[in-house]
Amino acid sequence: MSTLDATRAELGLVILYLNKAEARDKICRAIQYGSKFLSDGQPGTAQNVDKSTSLARKVFRLFKFVNDLHALISPAPQGTPLPLVLLGKSKNALLSTFLFLDQIVWLGRSGIYKNKERAEQIGRISLFCWMGSSICATLVELGELGRLSASMKKLEKELKGSDKYQNEQYRSKLKKSNARSLALVKAVMDTVVAVGLLQLAPKKVTPRVTGGFGFVSSLISCYQLLPSPPKSKTS
Repeated sequence: MSTLDATRAELGLVILYLNKAEARDKICRAIQYGSKFLSDGQPGTAQNVDKSTSLARKVFRLFKFVNDLHALISPAPQGTPLPLVLLGKSKNALLSTFLFLDQIVWLGRSGIYKNKERAEQIGRISLFCWMGSSICATLVELGELGRLSASMKKLEKELKGSDKYQNEQYRSKLKKSNARSLALVKAVMDTVVAVGLLQLAPKKVTPRVTGGFGFVSSLISCYQLLPSPPKSKTS
């Protein structure tokens, strides 16, 4: 493959990535929380970027609550323990509620919905819903990691005496474990961000801490949305 063909293929992947509304939203989220980190809650250019990007992101999320509503009414994967099913459905319900209420917040901040006090109250309720969904996501990932760890240990015993990394099933489980570990880190960080936005611990979770955690969480989201590299052909 020539250098031009390789460049064209890489640009194609970039275009594929940027064509995703979710990817553009997460890039804007990184800009938003990066600006919050820089401003540390103080007036200035960085805070203006934070506020304007936050408002712009709400347009990306219009009607996005339907996604989690669909996940809420969809059957859980077979074999999933009931506590994890309930936590997963709670996460979907809370996240869907957050995204629905966030639309009302956007209407208030854009001047369409005139009752500003009510819009602020709804905004606070929506953030509590997001914090609840992040806590549920944290517990789900912990539970799923526990299940994966148990199944990997069982497989290791079965593969005793051979190279476990040569086993396709083990490599698949390891890949899932790494993905869920990353999702766990993100869920914990999102919980801290929600605490910061709600100002539940203003002395410890300052605007700079909120911005820092939100920025890293956004980078994780951007990474999770990257397209899978094409599998190399074997002769």
